[in-house]
Amino acid sequence: MSVDPENLTGRPGDAGRATSPASRLPSETETETETETETAPVTPSRAARLGAWLGETPSPQSPPFSKYRWLRLLTYLLISWLALGIALAGAEELSNSYGFTYAVAFLSTFLQAGAVVLAVRRPVPAWALSLAAATATALLARQNLASLVLPSPNWPWPAPILLAHMAVFLLLALRVRPRSTLAAFAVTALTTYVVEGGIGAQKYSATGPVALALFAVAAVIGATLRSRSEARTELVQQTTITAEERARRTLLEERSRIARELHDVVAHHMSVISIQAQVAPHLVENPSEELKENLAGIRNNALEALTELRRVLGVLRSESPDEPEAVEDSTRLPAPGTGPAPDAPQPNLARLDALLENTRAAGLDVVKAEEGDARGYSPGVELSAYRIVQEALSNVLRHAPGAKVRVDIAHLPNGIYLSVSNSRPSRPVPPFRGSGHGLLGMRERAAMLGGQVEAKPTRHGGFLVTAFLPRGGAPEPAEPGPTGPAPPALP
Repeated sequence: MSVDPENLTGRPGDAGRATSPASRLPSETETETETETETAPVTPSRAARLGAWLGETPSPQSPPFSKYRWLRLLTYLLISWLALGIALAGAEELSNSYGFTYAVAFLSTFLQAGAVVLAVRRPVPAWALSLAAATATALLARQNLASLVLPSPNWPWPAPILLAHMAVFLLLALRVRPRSTLAAFAVTALTTYVVEGGIGAQKYSATGPVALALFAVAAVIGATLRSRSEARTELVQQTTITAEERARRTLLEERSRIARELHDVVAHHMSVISIQAQVAPHLVENPSEELKENLAGIRNNALEALTELRRVLGVLRSESPDEPEAVEDSTRLPAPGTGPAPDAPQPNLARLDALLENTRAAGLDVVKAEEGDARGYSPGVELSAYRIVQEALSNVLRHAPGAKVRVDIAHLPNGIYLSVSNSRPSRPVPPFRGSGHGLLGMRERAAMLGGQVEAKPTRHGGFLVTAFLPRGGAPEPAEPGPTGPAPPALP
């Protein structure tokens, strides 16, 4: 990824926590000091800015041009071959066309070849060296043009020097910003005008306009490649950011859905507790004041718990839990049983058969195997088990049409084990533009209850989703997770 030579800025530091220095431990103080040092804005020095302007921070299209070593070596080989050709063949042409001694001609073309090689890493100094050498060559050749009897030679840009300067311009445009390339072109044009139009010479073929046109073409090609590369880099970055934002949005939506379902389950029991605590004094003849106070306290605690539960649900529904709107929105949440489909019961294990029938009606061959006694589960465990099986079957419908599905349910002493496996699809898989985060929702549900979910492809081209949920909906770190029966291989 390229770094903008003229936009070197530091990252803003994160705000520190609002705690008093006296309350911080030494380790915390040292850690925060290191963090502040690392995230403090960095002001580039003059040397850094000069180095950036000289092309020390290349774009992805600048040399070495590729991440592959063989392609980089090929690039260096081609540039070295071009420089050697300019030095040797150019020296002979300058000697024949301008009457230079071979030593002077070779020195001139050697400087041009060196500028081409230098442009791979330092394009601005290379451009300055190439322009200076070309100007010196033109001025030295000027005094010999009047005495030459050969056909009028090209001046002030002979062919080898013109080719070398075009290569330098191309590498310059690949490495620096277009504004710097334009400035270099303006200086080159001004120098050409002064040498050819101001100083002038006799008996030569003018190459100034043609040379400037070729330099402009090289600069445009280099700037176009650089801009294209930067645009592709920005597109990749934007795509990555969009994917992360989509994953974050999906996670928030899944958490909000879990929070609403959890609210409905817990709110029902808390409401029952509140009503029973309110009715209990009327079921006892001459209840004592202490009994009435305890029952009133139970009812008040249940109501407060309902209020807090609704407030937590409002925070989970908010995109940013720290915003004040999250707490304000919690007061406007509908009461339990008054939202969409208020009379519909929450799904549980008893409704799995209906879910499987609906899946069969959609065209899947589903087989169910169940072991053990399905009793003693909390409502949250049954709801999460239902949702995990539902999401696994939905993934099979989307990504493996026509596959055979086996659902295994094992009721173990300390929890429930679920396994949904499918064979390879028997029909072409249609394109699907979903968020692709169904497994994330499964893991969120299992983690909330202290369980775990695993998903992996099978050796036969299918897919396997397994899950374990503790019976009481609480993690049991002391005991290893049970292993349910392994599903048989599907054809």
